[in-house]
Formats: sequence, C-alpha cells, structure tokens
Amino acid sequence: MNTQKYPHELSRGFNNVVVAIDETRVKKLFDKTSRASDMGSEAKKQRYANAINGLVAKLIETEHDAIIMERLRIIAYRDQEIEKRVIWFELFERQINELHIGGFVHRDIARPEGFPGGKYDNIVFTKDGLRLIDCGISSLKEEVGEKSFAIYVETENEEIREFKKVFLETEFF
Repeated sequence: MNTQKYPHELSRGFNNVVVAIDETRVKKLFDKTSRASDMGSEAKKQRYANAINGLVAKLIETEHDAIIMERLRIIAYRDQEIEKRVIWFELFERQINELHIGGFVHRDIARPEGFPGGKYDNIVFTKDGLRLIDCGISSLKEEVGEKSFAIYVETENEEIREFKKVFLETEFF
C-alpha cells in the first residue's frame, strides 16, 4: 500500500490515490505494486459504463500511471428533503439496471468488513444525484460469462437494497 502523501489528495484506496488536478478533474494514481494492466482494465470498464449512461464518474483520459476523471463535488445527502432523495434513488436504481442490462456490474457498492473507509464510499451524492466511483473490481459480462455475471448482479442488487435503507433513512444521529 502506498503511504506517500500527495498535494491535493482527495482519497486513498488499497493501491491508488486520487488527487485534485483542478476544479473539474481528478487523477487516480496507481502505485508501483499495481500492474499497468489493473489501470488499463479499470479504464476499459469505466469507458464501457460511460457509454451506457452517466452513473459512473466520467473517464477523460489515461496516462502511463493514472486515470484522469471528472471531479465530482460531493454533498451531504441528509441535507436534502426525503422526497428528493426518493426521486434520486429511483433514478439510481434505473441507471444501475441499465448498466446491468448493458453488461456492466460495479461489484463494489458495499465495502466488505475490515476494509478502510465507509461502507458505501463508492456511491457519492452530487448536485446531479447519486453517482458511482471506483471501477477497479467491476466486471463486464463478456469477460466473466453469464453465470458469474448473474451472481455479481444478484449480490449488487442486495447491496443496493441495503444502501436504500441508509439513503432514505430520515432519522438523524
């Protein structure tokens, strides 16, 4: 795991760091322990999802050790009225379904226990609604086959049902 600190660092994953480039772009840097194929695979899957709909953060370009993406401005969903959250969640469900029908599954909606970060950190809320980030372990149906893809989709749909309870919860802590 990369422990180097970066100027303008926004977040950190297991084998990468996301830094702000400017007001509209971020750069996901891959460390030396991750293979170049990891970055290429993630970029391919992100492009694939971007061609289906706008749910996954938009990939702009790749560099030799980084993926350049749109910068998403995250807001607190609990600042929004429950009626708005219901509408945004319904759109999110439709967009996830479009991705699944199109042959893409994110596979990292809910982080497993013991991993750093919040359970639903890969779902972010922006002024435009819910968006997904981090396609590192995403899968394409054409690459994993029908049977594995169906299992991934079933798991993801269960994670989305659990996230719905959190996102539409009206009691504040």
